[in-house]
Amino acid sequence: MSTNTAQSNKAIVLRALDTLFNRRDYTAAAEFWSPDYLQHSAHIGPGRDGLFDLVRSLPPSSRWEHGPVVAEGDYVMVHSRYSGSGAPRALIAIDIVRLENGRLVEHWDVWENEAAASESRSGLPMFGAAFPD
Repeated sequence: MSTNTAQSNKAIVLRALDTLFNRRDYTAAAEFWSPDYLQHSAHIGPGRDGLFDLVRSLPPSSRWEHGPVVAEGDYVMVHSRYSGSGAPRALIAIDIVRLENGRLVEHWDVWENEAAASESRSGLPMFGAAFPD
């Protein structure tokens, strides 16, 4: 398989996350995630199945959005908002993914609940240009 550039790795990761979290096309998503996927998140079960099971457990209203995306070599970092899960607040996350031969093979994340305007000491939203409603 050809070597992917940072730009193509970013595009692969964005398509993969949209396919899984927004379109919920598990068959297509399986093409993006390695069957040997390593999950480092403390909030998601092991492997590709752990991630897919998490998404299956979310209500149809759940959505994933991305902000800035940074890539270096085989690593891609995505600033994301996960909303509509039934939780009182959206999650704002940094997802870090390692790719190998164009497939997602490893994942780390850090996340926190999205702050309202009244809670933001900086006065700026955590994601995008506006605070959540």
